Amino acid sequence: MSRRASSAVDGGPVMIAAGGTGGHVYPAQALARCLRARGLGPAFVTDHRGAGFADDLADVPAYRVRASAITGGGWRGLAMGIFDLGLGCVQAWRLIRRLAPRAAVGFGGYASVAPILVAARMGLPTIIHEANAVMGRANRLLAPRTSAIATSFSTTLGIAVADRDKVTRTGNPVRSGVVAITAKGYPEPSPGDVIRLLVFGGSQGAAVMSRVVPAALTGLPDALRARLRVVQQCRTGEIASVREQYRRADIPAELTPFIDDMPARLAAAHLVICRAGASTLAELAVVGRPAILVPYPHATDDHQLVNARAMAHDGGGWLIQDTDFAAETLAAMIEELLAEPRLLARAAERAAALGQGDAADRLAQLTERLIDEIRQARSAA
Repeated sequence: MSRRASSAVDGGPVMIAAGGTGGHVYPAQALARCLRARGLGPAFVTDHRGAGFADDLADVPAYRVRASAITGGGWRGLAMGIFDLGLGCVQAWRLIRRLAPRAAVGFGGYASVAPILVAARMGLPTIIHEANAVMGRANRLLAPRTSAIATSFSTTLGIAVADRDKVTRTGNPVRSGVVAITAKGYPEPSPGDVIRLLVFGGSQGAAVMSRVVPAALTGLPDALRARLRVVQQCRTGEIASVREQYRRADIPAELTPFIDDMPARLAAAHLVICRAGASTLAELAVVGRPAILVPYPHATDDHQLVNARAMAHDGGGWLIQDTDFAAETLAAMIEELLAEPRLLARAAERAAALGQGDAADRLAQLTERLIDEIRQARSAA
């Protein structure tokens, strides 16, 4: 361990590195808040995309490094990716020299590669967190070089045999507002009660939801349709047409391009229809809400399909692949589920059994343990 890294173990911040999407940044934010509560000052490192989430970490110092995908884009894209990685490593080295962090935790995405690579090379305790049921490309690159690997699922594909002894299942940290509603329980609907559906397709929405869901709900029997109340995320350009479909079917619907009060919406929902990103599934599990999962078919290594299969296998939801996601298929499934509310309640119970509301705390404990081990090893040397 270098002298600089050695001194950092005693009192520097914990550097948290994450790619620029919500699936990477939200768990990073949860860990940052947990570390701060434990007296470990976090420092957040991301790229230009992740900087857009900085307002949610207003009390945490945030830094940017250059990063881009190394795969895809042909030779030009490869050259640019390698150049950005090299520049990002220089920026990360300078940042680590300045901040003297006591540890580094990466949450995947290309913006996490340079900070974790450099931190490991400088002898700092390093952790990577894998949110999905398939290890992402950035984390696969980092895994052999890191001190520990934290996972969300009980089984994570893509971890090399040589790295499996590094694995600790912590769960996927979720937003504090989601953890706060876990005690509310599932509001199982009685016959004749209003049924609240929550529909969303990830941070950028999903055109397939706007195309299929209104058509499916319109095709339900009149008595069932009259009980529905819908909250649906739609792309801005789709809202007018979706609203008109619901108006013609006499289904009250609130449409929005972004759901900014997700914890409250999850708490109210009887059934969720959504994609199968890792953060989405973690929040569904922590809150205990049943969901019809429609994995995004172009996700890297098809990780959303693997995520959804794991959730459905454990009874926390139902899987419809994107190629099979049609109005008739969805309408038949919804009618069956709403005709027997106990099916929904049972799935809610099984989803809740998978929830790990203390995931951020578990990950913080793992970080502290590694810091202590390094400190003790240094003292014994």
